[in-house]
Amino acid sequence: MAGTRQDLRLAVQRLAFSQFGYFTAAQALKLGYSYQAQKYHADSGNWTRVDRGLFRLPDWPSAPEDQWVRWTLWSQGRGVVSYDSAALVHDLGELDPRHIHLSVPFGFRAVDPAVVTHVCDLPATDVLDQGAWHVTTPLRTLLDLACAGTTQEQLEAAVSAALDQGLTTARRLRIRADEAGDRAALRIERALGTTTA
Repeated sequence: MAGTRQDLRLAVQRLAFSQFGYFTAAQALKLGYSYQAQKYHADSGNWTRVDRGLFRLPDWPSAPEDQWVRWTLWSQGRGVVSYDSAALVHDLGELDPRHIHLSVPFGFRAVDPAVVTHVCDLPATDVLDQGAWHVTTPLRTLLDLACAGTTQEQLEAAVSAALDQGLTTARRLRIRADEAGDRAALRIERALGTTTA
């Protein structure tokens, strides 16, 4: 029996190490930890309860990616960091979101006051895999900002930052902006006009 407990402990540690120390109750259950065993480990300090159904290994060092991993796990791996949050990830301008922005597929129903969800079908070419979490590409992020309530000034700063960092080109941005609709295309064109002027 001790070997089984040790195998379980190693399995949860391996999983947590791949997810910045986090793991969900559902993941622990799948590994073989009953809900009663999960409560025992949380109560005894072997695991830190972060939120309902979400744990972390104790004394795990914090990292800038923590919030993205946490909310990706909350979304059961279905959410992609996007909009203002993706702009923060890519260091595009001066956006400082009060909420976590996640793009989620149709049918996603979970809600949390800390999260703004954007329901859409994201093509794989618009998503970057960061291991334990995903984020929209800089190009897709700019298009999302152009379609959203971002001020023109914030959009201009984001477009300028993306071009300065070489994350996209004005040509690619114009092509994709035309696909995003008239309003987004006009806002992108204005932003490009101020950055190239």
